[in-house]
Amino acid sequence: MRGVRSGRWRRVASQIGRSIAVWMVSTLTMLVLAGILPDFRLQSADGDSATRIAVTAAFGAGAFGLLSALVWPLLVRLLLMVPALVLGLLVFFLNGALLLLALRLNPTEQGDAAPETAVVVAAVMSAVASATGAALAVRDDDAYRRRLYRLADRRRSGPACPAAPGTVFVQLDGVGHDVLLDAVDKGLMPTVARWLATGIGVGVGTGRGPTHRLTPWRTDWSSQTGASQLGILHGSNHDIPAFRWYEKDRGEVMVCNRPTSAAELQRRAVEATGDAGLLTLDGASRGNLFSGGADEQALVLSIAARRSRETRSRAGYFAYFSDPANAVRTAMSFVAEVGREIGQSSRARARKVRPRVGRGGLYPFVRAFATVVERDVVVAAVTGDMLVGRTAVYADLVAYDEVAHHSGPVSRDAEKVLERLDRSLALIQNVAEHAPRPYRIVVLSDHGQSPGETFRTRYGLTLGDLVRAGCGLPVPRRARRTHSGTEARAAVRAALRRPVEEGAEQYRPSSSRRSEPIVLASGNLGLVSFPDVPHRMSKEEIDARHPALLTTLANHPGIGFLLVRSEEHGGVVLGPFGAQIPLDALDENPGPLADFGPGAADAVRRTHSFPHTADIMVNSWYDPSEGEVLAFEEQIGSHGGLGGAQAKAFLLSPLALSEPVEDGADLAGAEHIHHVLRRWLEETNGPQVPLTELEERRAA
Repeated sequence: MRGVRSGRWRRVASQIGRSIAVWMVSTLTMLVLAGILPDFRLQSADGDSATRIAVTAAFGAGAFGLLSALVWPLLVRLLLMVPALVLGLLVFFLNGALLLLALRLNPTEQGDAAPETAVVVAAVMSAVASATGAALAVRDDDAYRRRLYRLADRRRSGPACPAAPGTVFVQLDGVGHDVLLDAVDKGLMPTVARWLATGIGVGVGTGRGPTHRLTPWRTDWSSQTGASQLGILHGSNHDIPAFRWYEKDRGEVMVCNRPTSAAELQRRAVEATGDAGLLTLDGASRGNLFSGGADEQALVLSIAARRSRETRSRAGYFAYFSDPANAVRTAMSFVAEVGREIGQSSRARARKVRPRVGRGGLYPFVRAFATVVERDVVVAAVTGDMLVGRTAVYADLVAYDEVAHHSGPVSRDAEKVLERLDRSLALIQNVAEHAPRPYRIVVLSDHGQSPGETFRTRYGLTLGDLVRAGCGLPVPRRARRTHSGTEARAAVRAALRRPVEEGAEQYRPSSSRRSEPIVLASGNLGLVSFPDVPHRMSKEEIDARHPALLTTLANHPGIGFLLVRSEEHGGVVLGPFGAQIPLDALDENPGPLADFGPGAADAVRRTHSFPHTADIMVNSWYDPSEGEVLAFEEQIGSHGGLGGAQAKAFLLSPLALSEPVEDGADLAGAEHIHHVLRRWLEETNGPQVPLTELEERRAA
């Protein structure tokens, strides 16, 4: 008992000592800034003694520290309804306001600062205080743990933490298998290198063997986060033909990253499987599109449309931004990242780098949010989950995917992001050493990315322009002047047996706006739907209505193949030079699918079975020698269809877990990944909770 009491007093004394040290350093910082900045003073206009100035600085620093600890969390909670991008910028101004208030509280009323100067002083003082506190606590495990608890703003109630290992699943969004290996070989990801014991980076020469295994897995045709993560977390991604698609029965365009669509897709998956998801047993979902059935959810898109305080998506930001020093550090990093993106894009434009897409407007802020704010908030949430002993955590880090879309999947910009993601993995591993239970860290990706210029850049028109030209509908003048547009218009005239004359209006079939096609793009996958026809049109119906359309698309050099329904064969793949392969015959004669590698035929057949597959599914051209595709969106690193690295994701798992698949077997499809991850959870924690039991437990 005496030893316990003595240890408690030592911890109290240590905490008091650190607080005094931080206060002293903050006071010195304030004195230095008062001497440097002309609009910041700590003395009266007539001058004061050094002692009086020091007392004023000490009082101001102490008051600022107390206000930051007491008032800041309340301010952040009040601002939860403010968009995250705006909140990141408001951090500076709110911190400056707290400093001005602290100076006003001084009984001598001698301190003063211009508003813009107060913002600078507050930012510097918060950063210095944070660095000082972290440096003093670096060797104090209890202090380190308490800080992470506070960042997560959670405490576990109930029984003691079980001894069985917990599992953390970290999704590196868009990082392909080969990109990961290349980053390890270049020394960009020493944490992953150490886990694989490749002899690269940290741990070289330690004699330790590998702790993890790396397994590639093949995505579905829709190689994008919506389809992959729904399959991984909920066990079913049936009827997800693309990132965005048109549903005729509902008259609605579904978009995977739209909150209402994500909620509906999750509802359908739960209904189809009868299971709430991978994370139903004491799980947490962080930064994902879907919840996975977790009770603890933060930054989850499928709940973003709800308005209750408990389920509001942005509520997860409170745990992070309630720490003012943490908020300032992230805000400063946010501003630095905006500047980094502007500099990198300007340099690429000056050097005339090709391929290249526009990176102006709001994009620098979008990138900074993905690479800084989202990463910091999600990692803090994960560390908090581990320190309270959560059984299963699934988190998505989207930084690489966002940058690779605009800079290229193998660009230097993207490599810098991989370096920072590796540091996040190192932090998570470090926190695991302080957690109340052992943790197994599984890292995986939902898809890769394939490089290549855009369809529009190469041919001067969009897929939508080409479809409209093939239907004989008016197209923009710039599209009419392109070679592709001219050929499409000529094909329409020939199909309609009209003379070759200028003016699309002379041969356009009569139609209302309702009958015009809806053309959507998901990376290098395009979808064409005719909204006035309630069912999925067949090849025969399309040919009768637009006799030149399918030929125009199939023969275009930027298009690899088409999938359409057939009244005669059920479904057919169309390619150039009149290629028409029934789906049942693809194994013997892959036709235009030959270049797309193993599994392409199965992926196409599966998508054909979906109720909401588009009338025409269009996959872009693919160059197997260079691994390039042509995105139908403005992206030079794309995913969403077939072709190249986008379909080759990875699964990095501890050797303590069973093999994902037997030797020689393929790991294919997001639903297969779900079953593997569920098996691993059952190996350590027993079976997950069935949906009916989960609903009864929550109702009680």
